[in-house]
Amino acid sequence: MCPPPAGSIAVTAEGAGAPSRPSRPPAWIDYPGTRQVLRIRRTRTINGKRHTEVVFLLCSKSMLQAQPEQVADWIQGHWHVENRLHWVRDVSHGEDRQQLRTGNGPAVMASMRNLAITLLRLAGWDNIAEACRYHSRHLERTVNLLLTT
Repeated sequence: MCPPPAGSIAVTAEGAGAPSRPSRPPAWIDYPGTRQVLRIRRTRTINGKRHTEVVFLLCSKSMLQAQPEQVADWIQGHWHVENRLHWVRDVSHGEDRQQLRTGNGPAVMASMRNLAITLLRLAGWDNIAEACRYHSRHLERTVNLLLTT
């Protein structure tokens, strides 16, 4: 395993760790525009067993433009979107199982799923799977949702 690059941060469930000293990206990074390399260590517990994953991120902003705490906020913001939208689209709407693959179909269906999730959230639903079950049982509930939101 590679040693952590300078300018790296450790992100845990509790938030950002202490930043290390800034420096230029190592010479082995051959990606245009890379200004810093970040090492992220994620730890989570699944069924009582602790799992740790280490990933490296390339950042196009320098250490002066993006301090480790700010980058940690960006990463956590990304996971907020991932957990609140993409996970819901995949689990509640089965997006990964969809077989529509050509033309504008996939983009249109993704937009429709996003619209449905947004309408349900605006109506006060936090549990999208429960909201889908609730609205699927009676057409008038769905029509009401569309007309009142």
